[in-house]
Amino acid sequence: MKEKLLKNGALKIFSLLLAFVLWFLIVQIEDPVETRTFSNIQVKLVNTELLDRQSKVYEVLDDTDNVRVRVRAPRSVFESLRSNDIMAEADVSKLTDINTVPITYYIQNVSVTYDSIEGDHESVKLDVENKKTRWIDLTYNTIGEVAEGYMVYSVTPDQNRIEVTGPESIVNTISYAQTGIDVANAQRDLSANVELELFDENGDVVDQSRLTTNVSYVHMAVEVLATKTVPVEINYSGEPEDGYVVAGDVVCEPQNIMIAGRSSAIENVIKVVIPGEKLSIAGATSDVVEVINLKECLPENVRLADSGFNGRVSVTVPVEGIVEKNIEIRAENITLTNVPEGVLAELADTSARYTLSLRGRSGEISRALSGNATGTVDVGAWMNANRTEELHSGVYAIPVSVKLAGNVTKMNTIAAQIQITFSEEAEE
Repeated sequence: MKEKLLKNGALKIFSLLLAFVLWFLIVQIEDPVETRTFSNIQVKLVNTELLDRQSKVYEVLDDTDNVRVRVRAPRSVFESLRSNDIMAEADVSKLTDINTVPITYYIQNVSVTYDSIEGDHESVKLDVENKKTRWIDLTYNTIGEVAEGYMVYSVTPDQNRIEVTGPESIVNTISYAQTGIDVANAQRDLSANVELELFDENGDVVDQSRLTTNVSYVHMAVEVLATKTVPVEINYSGEPEDGYVVAGDVVCEPQNIMIAGRSSAIENVIKVVIPGEKLSIAGATSDVVEVINLKECLPENVRLADSGFNGRVSVTVPVEGIVEKNIEIRAENITLTNVPEGVLAELADTSARYTLSLRGRSGEISRALSGNATGTVDVGAWMNANRTEELHSGVYAIPVSVKLAGNVTKMNTIAAQIQITFSEEAEE
């Protein structure tokens, strides 16, 4: 019985193998039809130049240029059929009034036999609008701070305006183009190709995905110079009119300026000098005021650092006339000092008035006369100057020292009559 079962089992296995071979042969001979789906097939838009000729631009909406395609064909076809064999085309010349373009599906290998081909949607949706071109002003800036003691002297882009083309609705929102270059810690000139961005009037970035520009980047050159603050020294030529003098220090506004240049050019510059030929006071009878352009006085390869300063300084040379005036010193305004012990000293004439002649600049004379003039009789100093060891009763003419406001010259000296007595005489 066991041997019979084993013999029947082998027969069964052979029968199964035979059936499979027969099935395979039948399948290969008959080649049944199947349906398969190909995803992410990109629709090819053709004749788009027709829109360009009409000065129009388009955008595909809702991702309708990406389709899933179903192909019905014999199984043998699918063994060699690939996604890139599946074609989906939309001819823009067939654009409808509602801005849709019908899609045509086919397999590009004409030798391939298939029953049918169809996509998951029949048309591409477009947003079509007028194309517009504008020239947009370019602004630029620097990013970061250069090294201490240096400055960005100039920034030069190779473009001042950018040509932008795209949908009218987007182009109309553009207010300006901007680009920037990083200068952080720079101590020398820089240059780089930098990307640009477009902005609307609110300062928001405009999406450029549907726009084209005449340049993809802007080349920027940055000049970086060393800086230094130095004083302005003023020289003048000529002399004032006879009877007039320079009345004090020359005034310059501003007194100090910032210069810029290569380190080697400015390291030995300690001041900017205005030469005498640029400022003449010859024959002046009043203050001489001149505006001088410092750019003409800068050393070679040195420039002004402050872009807001035009280089013009205001220089004033104070000129005043020399005058002579008399002032009156009243006896009541004269004080006696350093009177020896036991000696009584007083003005012989308390109603006397003394005239002092002064010479000097008009302004100084005016200041000297602005208040009551006072005098001092220093008895001890007079005795020392005249080697007088003791005084006797009587009247002495002793000089009056007058202290005046301002810098003036006294043209004469005045002496007061001083009555000298001694204490015991006064008691008698």
